[in-house]
Amino acid sequence: MDEKTDLDIPEDILLRKGARKGADIPDHIRNLLQSGHIESVNLTEWLAVDHILLFQQVAHELKMDAETREITERLIQMNELRIMKIIPTIAANWLNLMEQMGDKKRTRIFRSLAEHRSDSVRCWAAYIIGLDSRLNLIQKLDRTRPFAADHHFGVREIAWMAVREPITGELSNALMLLMDWVIDPDPLIRRFAIESIRPHGVWAKHIQELKVNPAMALPLLNHVKSDAHKYVQDSVSNWLNDAGKTNPDWVRQICESWIHQSDTQHTLRIITRGQRSLFTSNPY
Repeated sequence: MDEKTDLDIPEDILLRKGARKGADIPDHIRNLLQSGHIESVNLTEWLAVDHILLFQQVAHELKMDAETREITERLIQMNELRIMKIIPTIAANWLNLMEQMGDKKRTRIFRSLAEHRSDSVRCWAAYIIGLDSRLNLIQKLDRTRPFAADHHFGVREIAWMAVREPITGELSNALMLLMDWVIDPDPLIRRFAIESIRPHGVWAKHIQELKVNPAMALPLLNHVKSDAHKYVQDSVSNWLNDAGKTNPDWVRQICESWIHQSDTQHTLRIITRGQRSLFTSNPY
């Protein structure tokens, strides 16, 4: 990005906890979020970002006001506020713009989005990868990896959502490709592998094949059945909880098998949370 757009943000702003309600976000924080100068620090702020205003700001930074004017008008007319609709919509528009550029400019623009200080802008970049029909599944997963390991929670969530449809379209191939991800040293990468194939998922279409036959994913799940990182444990247990909605007996059988194979505190936590919808009471 142009260094002239960078601001010296006070430490108290960078270290803020964030408002619990959107209405309580201070105006100066909201303005910094909208201008792309700071990252959101919690879900409330993340959901409060006006992506259309942010799109205009980023286009101006990139000196692309003229090229994006019609896009901005269409986005305003859409009046779409749902974050899981507006992010892919903006990403698709960036992708269409970049397809009209030469390779050098296309690379420069994408890098500007992918390395932007705003987590919301990096979310667009992640979705651009998922929507790019020129890329095969291997390429999409490879290029999504930096976003899967991003330091910001929002970018990590969008990363798996962005490739959810390509993964579903080539599920058997995806499950093989993700085997390397579940044994990666980075827990963020391991978590991505499990989250991206949850049968139900969050804010995402269901994967019908895994709802019917969850055993397809068992080779991946076995690698993380006793993962030491809570972030991964939560994803694995949520996967089991999803599967239990359509295959409760299978989930019970897997949990019983796991506790015999790996009688650890980590496995116990995973299987307890994973069966929480099957229990009459939930101790967690």
